[in-house]
Amino acid sequence: MNRPRKRRRRQGGANGSRVMIASALVAALIVVGAVLLIARGDTTPRPRYAGTKHHRAATQPPEAGTAPVLLAPASQVQESSAPSQATQSQSAPAQSSSAQPAPHAAPSEPPHSGAPRLAIIIDDCGQWLDTERGFIGLGVPLTMSVLPHVRYTAQIARDASAAGKGVMLHLPMEPRSGADPGPGRITTAMDDTAISAQVREDLDAVPLAAGVNNHEGSAATEDARVMRDVAAVLAERHVFFIDSRTSAATVAERAASAAGVPTARRNVFLDDVADVAATEQQLRSAVEIAKAHGSAIAIGHPRPTTLTAVRALLPELQHDGIALVLASELVR
Repeated sequence: MNRPRKRRRRQGGANGSRVMIASALVAALIVVGAVLLIARGDTTPRPRYAGTKHHRAATQPPEAGTAPVLLAPASQVQESSAPSQATQSQSAPAQSSSAQPAPHAAPSEPPHSGAPRLAIIIDDCGQWLDTERGFIGLGVPLTMSVLPHVRYTAQIARDASAAGKGVMLHLPMEPRSGADPGPGRITTAMDDTAISAQVREDLDAVPLAAGVNNHEGSAATEDARVMRDVAAVLAERHVFFIDSRTSAATVAERAASAAGVPTARRNVFLDDVADVAATEQQLRSAVEIAKAHGSAIAIGHPRPTTLTAVRALLPELQHDGIALVLASELVR
């Protein structure tokens, strides 16, 4: 009666030996694999996103305006929404162009290990002094893009520069709608000499400007000849260019880069809708792009609702570790 029990004990011992041998083999394989990895130098953790030398190659074909960006909700490609004449109501809602909705443009920087950087540009400045001074009074880096030849052009540029804000020329350019973009306009009907002379005149109106972005301009920024002429003057004056991307078919960024002008592109319009909550949501979208790609450029306008939204979200941006920077820091 005891013999079967002894056989079971012998079988149990054999099974245990097999388990111990298998465990030893697995451990040996793990050690060998680790040694091989160390020998190859593959122990460095890999980033979540593979950066490239230029964002367009990584996330979007040039000027296509159709490829989505990670974490970025859709936004319209449209003309600059604030009116160019000081007599227009500041609280008027944005006027959409005929352009179809398109995703956010790709950011201007590849991923990097530092704090996500966000540049906020306030367009159409030089018209509403009180609100524009409200932006200048915010204790953070901002860039004021000033229209040439309007009532407060020189004054707001001086105020912004004195406060350590960035100053840009907001260059009026022809839209597809045929609307008048304001004094100092660049049009596709102008010859090369006239375009060059007008760009120089507009830059002279804002001598403190370190850079330029287009005001409206969906027609002009699609025209390669026009943008070559504009870019040549920008290179001559050693100023940077940021494409506001009022058209998905823009060639402005490409022309600037070809002329050796440091350049970047707008990612988000903050205030297509003149509403505090909507502007806050757009600002959060810009933050998500900055987090995903290292940087982002957001464009707003001198509206009280935009000022309220930016001021309200500053503590949130600080909590999220977002570094607000001048637009000049994101061109390349």
